[in-house]
Amino acid sequence: MPNPITHGGGISEAAARFGGRPEDWLDLSTGINPCPAALPEIDARAWHRLPDRHVEEAARAAASRYYRTGGLMPLPVPGTQAVIQLLPRIADPGKRAAIFAPTYGEYARVLRAAGIAVDTVGYADDLQAAHGLSVIVNPNNPTGRFFPPDEILAMAEAMRTHRGLLVVDEAFGDLEPAASVAGHVAAHDNLIVFRSFGKFFGLAGLRLGFVVANRPIEEALRNWLGPWAVSGPALAISAKLMEGDTNRIKAGIAERKAALDALLFGAGLHIVGGTGLFALVDHERAHDIHTALCEAHILTRKFDYAPRWLRIGLSPNPASDRRLAEAFNRMGF
Repeated sequence: MPNPITHGGGISEAAARFGGRPEDWLDLSTGINPCPAALPEIDARAWHRLPDRHVEEAARAAASRYYRTGGLMPLPVPGTQAVIQLLPRIADPGKRAAIFAPTYGEYARVLRAAGIAVDTVGYADDLQAAHGLSVIVNPNNPTGRFFPPDEILAMAEAMRTHRGLLVVDEAFGDLEPAASVAGHVAAHDNLIVFRSFGKFFGLAGLRLGFVVANRPIEEALRNWLGPWAVSGPALAISAKLMEGDTNRIKAGIAERKAALDALLFGAGLHIVGGTGLFALVDHERAHDIHTALCEAHILTRKFDYAPRWLRIGLSPNPASDRRLAEAFNRMGF
């Protein structure tokens, strides 16, 4: 099994190394909305009972409208990481996998652990008949690279000619709903779309995601996950929030991202990518900056494979902006 990947969000480990209480750290290491949506009131029975079918169906119907999937009902899953673990089961064991990289590292790790050869690719022309499964994160984490829907659908058609599957991870797609290909899955039986609930709504602790896929793949994933894979409270909360007005959430994210970009620009740091929920900075001393920020009890995301990169997430408020700016000032930025 390949070594575990160090992801963002490791506050406990950072505090153990650099000191301070975990709750006093400023966590800018993830791509999660730092201002979570207010939790709606839900039926107390959601906590008391196993998830009833009508609770799941309400969440699926809300997700269908929210993700604009037409007649397909997205499958609730306990976080998209749970279905990434299942990808080797739907991949053709006799073929290779292609991953548009650099990107979220768990895809390559999980596939290689299952004995599937993985090629990292950068362009649609790199996809070959030898690839039984291709994965593209759109917009990408951490670079923010974006493929328009028509290009992704063309990739799906190309993969279809040799019975290959195309997985599109739209974990950061909530801010640009028109750019999603979730509404095209019904017309492409080899297209699978992953969506994250927790990032946009700021509720990653719910461990909830959705898979948009045609029935054979959806049923296989459901069977492998087993009964009651998603908690009743997560289903009930997601249904209400996805049916609600998300404009305020979008406006809040835009305000926080503008503040982050202005702060980084003011510090003279070069933003080379990102999404609405994080910025990617390129600097020759990126790892030193990461360490100095840790000493100020501010956690960012560094990359072993790209030592000049630093991913910085949104802070929750102007006071946290000032805390980050002061840390940069002490470093001479």
